[in-house]
Amino acid sequence: MLGHHDPRFSPLPSTVPKPVNNNVWYRYSTILAVKVLKNIRPRHGSVLMLTDALCVKYGRHVHLSEASTMLFLSRHTHLPVPKVLCAFTHSGWTYIVMERIQGDIIGSGWVKRSDESRAKLLSQLGNVVREMRELRPPQGMGVASVDGGSLFDCRIPGRSLRFGPFSTVQDFHQHLRRGMKFDSRLDPQIQNLIQQQSKSWPLVFTHGDLSSLNSSGWYPSYWEYTSAHQVNPQNSFWANEIDNFLQPMPEELAMEQIRQEHFGDI
Repeated sequence: MLGHHDPRFSPLPSTVPKPVNNNVWYRYSTILAVKVLKNIRPRHGSVLMLTDALCVKYGRHVHLSEASTMLFLSRHTHLPVPKVLCAFTHSGWTYIVMERIQGDIIGSGWVKRSDESRAKLLSQLGNVVREMRELRPPQGMGVASVDGGSLFDCRIPGRSLRFGPFSTVQDFHQHLRRGMKFDSRLDPQIQNLIQQQSKSWPLVFTHGDLSSLNSSGWYPSYWEYTSAHQVNPQNSFWANEIDNFLQPMPEELAMEQIRQEHFGDI
């Protein structure tokens, strides 16, 4: 493949998200609770159920930007977001103590649901997405987490699971192309991809992982739709439902599929 990678290309310096209620009492009571309860109470991945009303998400790969996102949504939307009691980093581990909201994964038992039940759930999901997409970033914000910091997506190729932030959508696209710029010697399909990615998209609040199982921030407006199409292989039925709650963007989806083919999966 012809072309060149610009070694000078780099994202903006990332800001550091702020802890929440980071005092001695919250820190050490949380750490003690985890030590005492981690082998007693139920857990789901990195989330430990402290009580029927509280849980804590913790680990080396947990990031304070998750707490920032929940606080942002609770302040600017009517969405049922868990209340964050505290969030801090201690000895390289991040802890987020939050309200526990009861509920089931939307994909649970999906194939057994009636058409009416599916339509009702997708309508509710569509309303949630629309409210999130009405949010706009502060003046001067680029592709970034809600607090202007780095982003997370385990499916983006790279040396780190975190990447960005980026001052412009074009910088973000160049990162996805691993720094490649337009070159007339490139494969015509890649030339076309770079030209497509040079278009302008508004930045909107994006969940970034609307799958049947469950990385949010300010992304170009097509990112929610194309990311939702990265279906978990165990739940391929989800691809058939996406157009029922998100505005179809077939051109952008085709653009992303070409990018994945040449520059790695997402």
